[in-house]
Amino acid sequence: MIRHIVMFRFQESAQGRSREQNVALAKQKLEALPPVISQIRSFDVRLNCNFNGVNCDLALIADYDNLDDLEAYRVHPAHVAVGAFMKETTELRASVDYEV
Repeated sequence: MIRHIVMFRFQESAQGRSREQNVALAKQKLEALPPVISQIRSFDVRLNCNFNGVNCDLALIADYDNLDDLEAYRVHPAHVAVGAFMKETTELRASVDYEV
């Protein structure tokens, strides 16, 4: 199994919305992915309760059976659309993938 962890820090404002609004919208968009991407085995989106201007705002922890399934997720049109939103509203992205 592959665990995929991604963390994002959002811009103070983007697309006419505040950081907080974009964080909430990102969570909503991400949580809509599991029903449409069959390769996702588990998917957990969490918001930072201790944002201090340096830490990330949002973390995604997801599991896939293998790297091929992770790749299928990465190129899925629904994920690509969410990724475009994230690129436009975030200032930092960090990720790690590892075998569980």
